[in-house]
Amino acid sequence: MAETTVFEKIVAREIPAEIVLENDRIIAFTDINPKAPMHVLVVPKSAQYRDVVELAAGDPGLLAEMVQAAQAIARERAEGDFRLVFNTGELAGQTVFHAHAHVLAGALGEDSLA
Repeated sequence: MAETTVFEKIVAREIPAEIVLENDRIIAFTDINPKAPMHVLVVPKSAQYRDVVELAAGDPGLLAEMVQAAQAIARERAEGDFRLVFNTGELAGQTVFHAHAHVLAGALGEDSLA
């Protein structure tokens, strides 16, 4: 049996988080180690998918909901413009193996992609 992820613990309210959006299938909360002035994680409540590739293959509708949530969060918190990042695999920077999206906005620093 796989170890419970930090995101599953947030969904279960075992770990506190600043929740900015929630529905039956997803939860969004501020990142505790932000990389931009606005940095929110959008996470499926189900831990069924380890990364965005598995999510896209298994439930493309849920992936679309995550993108729509990112857009809504950016409209509310960042004038509508945002960057959406999915890290897939350890070498790409994924540290929690539960599909999730990083929604970033504001000054992204010199290392941001154009």
